[in-house]
Amino acid sequence: MNETKARDEIARLSRSLYERGYSVGSAGNISLRLEDGYLITPTNSCLGFLDPARISKLDAQGRHVAGDRPSKEVFLHTAFYETRSVAGAVVHLHSTYATAISCMQGVEPEDCIKPLTPYVVMRVGKVALVPYFRPGDERGGTLIRALNGRYAAVLLANHGPVVSGKDILSTVYAAEELEETAKLLVTLGDRPVNYLSDENVTELHRIFGE
Repeated sequence: MNETKARDEIARLSRSLYERGYSVGSAGNISLRLEDGYLITPTNSCLGFLDPARISKLDAQGRHVAGDRPSKEVFLHTAFYETRSVAGAVVHLHSTYATAISCMQGVEPEDCIKPLTPYVVMRVGKVALVPYFRPGDERGGTLIRALNGRYAAVLLANHGPVVSGKDILSTVYAAEELEETAKLLVTLGDRPVNYLSDENVTELHRIFGE
């Protein structure tokens, strides 16, 4: 995908997420890996009204080279790119239900979104809970790097989800799947739940990959 098309695709998918309530105001940011660096939505920009030409560009070393000033959460994105060679895009949202789970007590840090449906296993995989840090604190990148690329997605405590994927479309789909699964989990509440078994999960990985 050339840079012009990549800019247009970020704007198109960002608007779709905004219009369907996955982000509000200036919340959330999206990035995409290029051959010579990265594109990322600008700081304090609204995902619903992006100008493709003003999307920030970083070089391969993470230096700002074009467009508006990049999101203050850029370190979340670069941490995934540095630890997951397969990552071609990263989506960070403040979507309601995933954020709600990130605020709950007793969430299992190494598996905070349980395997409720086959699609959350296939599109997202296990999700880690990253301890709280203030927005814009580069410690968030350090915490994600410490996971050594073992997770394609995390929940930032009291903040929201960050999801990586092989390309921007599949990453957006994964972020949506995570939010819908979180909605199911919150809706089910304390009711007894039939989660997928370890054997079910293993079969999905065997057939569809991890």
